[in-house]
Amino acid sequence: MFASLIVGALVLPSLFPLSMAAPADTLWKRALPSLLTMVPKASTCAGAPFPAECKTADEAAPFINQSFRTYGITSSGEAAAIISIMAFESGDFQYNINHFPGTAGQGTRNMQYPEYNLKYAQSIPELKDKLAAAGTDPKAVLALLTANGTYDFGSASWFLKTQCSDTTRGGLKSGSLAGWQAYITQCVQTTVTPDRQAGWEKVAKALGVSGQ
Repeated sequence: MFASLIVGALVLPSLFPLSMAAPADTLWKRALPSLLTMVPKASTCAGAPFPAECKTADEAAPFINQSFRTYGITSSGEAAAIISIMAFESGDFQYNINHFPGTAGQGTRNMQYPEYNLKYAQSIPELKDKLAAAGTDPKAVLALLTANGTYDFGSASWFLKTQCSDTTRGGLKSGSLAGWQAYITQCVQTTVTPDRQAGWEKVAKALGVSGQ
């Protein structure tokens, strides 16, 4: 059963082993479970604490799919890491600016620090002129990224591709818990917590990631 990209569904190379990259002409063709099964709280933005920042799963899915294409994310293991970190850091897509404790310039869906947001913005040709006007002001740079869904939801894929080592990516492609833990501690440089791991396990299960 094959289908082109549909709203609310993630399209990933599930026909291939986790360690393999699918040929370009067959990639992004198979519709997998709805993003809502991985991020169940993203069914609605009703009652969201920051309504202007909130996106539902249906709204987020096309942007996430685009980020996978743009940054060459071709394994379910990597996709699970990306989706789960965005869900965890943004409260299931409810916000894209750091409100707790309110670090200026920290944001996008994976809550990147300002220095990474600047690097990310500098990597996007379409932002060249606007970035020149914004300078290095962290809030202004963040505003450029969060104003566009493609950039907002693309940051986690960009970060994995450009800031993580090949070894880290290989660990994610294996689908193993150890590989994901190394991504969190060595690349993201934060702590593995029970709730963070539970979020990853939920997404990994939905995507059929079953490495040991």
